[in-house]
This record gives sequence, structure tokens and C-alpha cells, in this order.
Amino acid sequence: MQLILLQKVVNLGGLGDKVNVKPGYGRNFLIPYGKAVPATQANIAAFEAKRAEYEAKANQVLADAEARKAKLEGASVTITANSSTEGKLFGSVGPRDIAEAFTAAGFPLEKNEVTLGEGPLRRTGEFDIEVRLHADVHTTVKVLVEAEA
Repeated sequence: MQLILLQKVVNLGGLGDKVNVKPGYGRNFLIPYGKAVPATQANIAAFEAKRAEYEAKANQVLADAEARKAKLEGASVTITANSSTEGKLFGSVGPRDIAEAFTAAGFPLEKNEVTLGEGPLRRTGEFDIEVRLHADVHTTVKVLVEAEA
């Protein structure tokens, strides 16, 4: 399936690129989320007519992500969780918990922006968590998981 990308997609391409993807990926993810359109003659002409508008929007989104990154640099939050005496959590701390903690601390963050490479946190301690605000913008924040008193 050949598509025209309307925004940068990680590991696929940038704005305006014509890419070949598997039909399910295009039909179920890229097209419904507005990241791409089918590469028909009409869509190619419409894209070229609105190219400047798409580029301006992409630049604005990138600038917003850079501004959020500047605010998040060096930020940290503390999350308390029920744990055993050895420091093992009863349950886990996932992306949703981390995003909610940062939002409560004044740093708005969505759960899909939090990347936990090794899965949810299951122990107490201090962790470096990667936050992807945009395809090109990511930073590292600190999360301190403490045992409840």
C-alpha cells in the first residue's frame, strides 16, 4: 500500500514522503490517525497545494515539543507505592502513573509519551525514564519510587 505521509513518523519517513507499508498498518493506524493519506493522483495534487500549510503546522508542533522539553529538563517526581520490606512493589508503576504524577507536578504529560523500555517499574528506587514528546524530541526525567509509610 502506497501512502503520502502528512507528518513525520518514527522509523518510516518525514512530511511528504511516499512510502510503501503493509495494508494493515496503513489502514488501521496511519490513515485513521491522520498521519497519512493514500497516494492517489487527487491526494498528491491536494497535498502539493497544501504543502506549506502542513509544513507550518509541523514546525509549530516541533516548536511546542521543544518548549515542553525545556520545561521537563531535569524534572523529577516522587511516586509512593505499597511495597515489601525488600523494596519489591505489590503491583507496578506504569506509564499512566508516571504521566499523572508529572501532570500533578505541573508538567503536562500524556501516557503515550512515556517510554518504559524494560516494562513497568516493580522495585523502589530512582529511575531514569525516557519521554518522547515528538518524533525528533525526547528527554530523560527522574522518577523516584518510594515505599508507603
